[in-house]
Amino acid sequence: MKVGMLHSLIRKEEKYLIEEFSKHNDVELVMIDDRKLNFVLGRNEFDYDVLMERSINHSRALHALRIFESLGVKCVNSSEVATVCGDKLLTSIALQEAGIPQPEVRVAFTEESALAAIEEMGYPVVLKPAVGSWGRLITKVNDRDAAEAILEHKTVLGSYHHSIFYIQKYVEKDGRDIRSFVIGDECIAAIYRESEHWITNTARGAKAYNCPLTDEIRDLSLRAAKAVGGGIVAIDLFETADGISVNEVNYTMEFKNSITTTGVNIPEKMVNYVLSQARGNNE
Repeated sequence: MKVGMLHSLIRKEEKYLIEEFSKHNDVELVMIDDRKLNFVLGRNEFDYDVLMERSINHSRALHALRIFESLGVKCVNSSEVATVCGDKLLTSIALQEAGIPQPEVRVAFTEESALAAIEEMGYPVVLKPAVGSWGRLITKVNDRDAAEAILEHKTVLGSYHHSIFYIQKYVEKDGRDIRSFVIGDECIAAIYRESEHWITNTARGAKAYNCPLTDEIRDLSLRAAKAVGGGIVAIDLFETADGISVNEVNYTMEFKNSITTTGVNIPEKMVNYVLSQARGNNE
């Protein structure tokens, strides 16, 4: 079996995955650096039985996946999942259509309409770029003065990331949230992410510790994964007075801080799933 791994940098996660693939004597793993790719549409041929996506750059991942799929290569995750999860608005729409609880979201396209939306929602709110990760460019807006200043800055910056105003109602989470991990039709583990800062990404210094899998966490995580197209995803969850809600869904999940924390061999389960998809595709 020939497996391609689309990657940017080789992080700890990719090293763990390479180690797991090496345990399968019948698997040839080919590392594909997205910084060196050069496609010729209509002329490329690839003989990978499956391709595992691990790129850091969303646009590279999205377009490379679609090209590989056009050539008949099975991809995990698919370009459809990358499209939905890579855009917070598309994720929110998918969750809404599936009836999955999430914080209130409003979307506006101008500085004036965004301010009106924020005023109607009530402070505080969180402004997020529709496309982005690791908690970057996320802003908590506490009052009108801050809203006017931030919206003006975004308008002047003028890039695509700042031209769509994705506004989410701020959720008071008492210093922590939950990240669950879904592989196929199984929610395999979850962690709490705790921080004194209101942003609880581990990339921003939050501490991770094990979160027991309850029926509610398991069910909601599986429903959210299905809503965005399934595969291998991580679900960010908020605990609220009304129950758990979904914040975001991540399609190139990071897990290096969650293996010993949860006691679950996450890369092993990921590799087994990827190989099962290749075998199913070849039958």
